[in-house]
Amino acid sequence: MIPPLRFLPLYQTRVWGGRHIESLLGRALPDAQPYGESWELCDRAEAQSIVKGGPLDGKTLHKLWSTHRVEIFGHRFANYTAVRFPILLKILDCCDKLSLQVHPPAAVAALLKGEPKTEMWFVAHADAGALLYAGLKRGVTREAFEHALAAGTVADVIHSIKPQRGDFMFVESGRLHALGAGLLIYEIQQNSDTTYRVFDWNRVGLDGKPRAMHVAESLACIDFNDFEPAMQSPASDGAMVRCDYFDTHWRQLKAGQTHTLEREGEFVCIALTRGSANIGGQSACTGDFLLLPASMPQSNRTIEASEDSEFLEIRLP
Repeated sequence: MIPPLRFLPLYQTRVWGGRHIESLLGRALPDAQPYGESWELCDRAEAQSIVKGGPLDGKTLHKLWSTHRVEIFGHRFANYTAVRFPILLKILDCCDKLSLQVHPPAAVAALLKGEPKTEMWFVAHADAGALLYAGLKRGVTREAFEHALAAGTVADVIHSIKPQRGDFMFVESGRLHALGAGLLIYEIQQNSDTTYRVFDWNRVGLDGKPRAMHVAESLACIDFNDFEPAMQSPASDGAMVRCDYFDTHWRQLKAGQTHTLEREGEFVCIALTRGSANIGGQSACTGDFLLLPASMPQSNRTIEASEDSEFLEIRLP
């Protein structure tokens, strides 16, 4: 039997990043630079998650998806046409505002030679007064947005929200958005790295130069009928987002409680957002991501909380 799989995180420096992956999650970052992203599960040509420990130690996620498809992911995905594992899981440490950006919808992405990207955010930590930005203020037209962009007053037309820990937001392709300072976010997204920046708060990158903007591409992608979206909370059964790209649930356990995972014969990714637990026979703590293989028998597909705990269940739909 293959035990739950752990992967080496892929840390990414960002001008808006910081050290909360270290201070809040207890990890050792590679150096003193500002780290904004930890790619926890990634199958990209330029970035590969690698199994840490166990019988598959050293194998890449792409290798598992390509040659161990049924054993790891289940018979349901045996004929899945995606060449690479279709989702990318991240932790984002936002110590400054991200650029105001948009991801291309599928129809537009093809024209711009990019990749479509729909995602969701789960708020694992929010400083008092932290904001995120999503959509436009009600009634703002494309013409008004372009005028604000030229005048440097974009902040006046973007909808801002004060999120609370435990909130989430579904960010479909085409939604104008930016995460604000003071947030630690778990992000589930399509396997894509296409982002068009439309405004970057007049700052420079880590190299001291202004970062590239993609104004024309952004204007071609923004949904100008997307007004004032709200944060969301999990449903009573834990359901969060089920879309064409991922299926997510949120679970909460008191110390000593157990939760048995459903859908034997399929894989599930577990992201522990608070506390500690025994997951399929392995100890895990806040910030850990584990992939439970499809071949794991139902008798081992149990999570027992060592202390009050919360976690995300992430699957392919």
